[in-house]
Amino acid sequence: MRDVAVVSFAEAPSARARDDANEVEILLPVVDEAIKRSGIGRKEIDFTCSGSCDYLAGAPFAFVSGLDAVGAWPPIRESHVEMDGAWAMYEAWVRMQHGDVDTALVYGFGKSSLGDLPHVLTLQLDPYYVAPLWPDAIDTAALQARAWLEAGHDEREMAEVVARSRAAAASNSNAQLAGSPTVDELLAEPYLANPLRRHDCPPVSDGAAAVVLAAGDKAREVCERPAWIRGIDHRIEAPALGGRDLTVSASSRKAGEEAGVDGVDVAELHAPFSHQEPILRDALGLGDDVDVNPSGGALAANVMMAAGLVRIGEVAKRITDGTAGRGVAHATSGACLQQNLVCVMEGD
Repeated sequence: MRDVAVVSFAEAPSARARDDANEVEILLPVVDEAIKRSGIGRKEIDFTCSGSCDYLAGAPFAFVSGLDAVGAWPPIRESHVEMDGAWAMYEAWVRMQHGDVDTALVYGFGKSSLGDLPHVLTLQLDPYYVAPLWPDAIDTAALQARAWLEAGHDEREMAEVVARSRAAAASNSNAQLAGSPTVDELLAEPYLANPLRRHDCPPVSDGAAAVVLAAGDKAREVCERPAWIRGIDHRIEAPALGGRDLTVSASSRKAGEEAGVDGVDVAELHAPFSHQEPILRDALGLGDDVDVNPSGGALAANVMMAAGLVRIGEVAKRITDGTAGRGVAHATSGACLQQNLVCVMEGD
């Protein structure tokens, strides 16, 4: 396999609603910053891939508007996915394995404030039996949380995840939610959808993120310490909520085994709901010695179509600045951790 590394990462500050900017205006400075930090000229980018969602934009072909922030002239080699930008990065990584592309720009963006995000996500459920009942994303996550609690866990574990995430986010200037609530203060809050309280759920976030990939000698030329992708894999489970065990993440476990999650010292897990972090920690075999979600994770900011790519960027950032040696990033899509991508990176 060809050596490919993340050589730069940039993201927009996450906000509940960016009334001052549209998607292109949010994305443009992020793309510019990622390219500038990479040390690679804009015209030297061989391939461009994006993650976006038409339902968030409220119009077809959301990726086309995103190209306004990239600059498609002279003509560029471009692709796009109706998924989080983490899957766009996976496509770019595969494309670079062909050998004729040495650099790639990958980005994801979403402006969820334009609509009712929990109900938008209902559209990913079974269109015949489940979606017509209109359970939103919080309802389905609450079903998973209840099953997880009945499997031998308690709500204090969930509150501990939230408290740690909010405290970690205090040092992240791009985070949307931060603070220092105690576990008891969190447990005293009312339920939103039992057993989930509002803080157990991800914030609705507007924003964007971008990374630049480079292969082999090109990565070494432009970056003193590239974040080499040592393993990457993604798996999918049955969409039917009754067709799988919601208390575990079998697809994350398999993806982690294939990607080679071992010996990592930092992990960024895309766990939009508090109970999902321990599920993912268990699936990936992460011990107490691993620093999990030092950015605050998706409970601090959750830009749809970019939150997974942010997890990759956060791990890569810590590797390139020397604060981590080997890390794992995780991205999810679908209801209740249905689809999962795992990326292992290492400094060298």
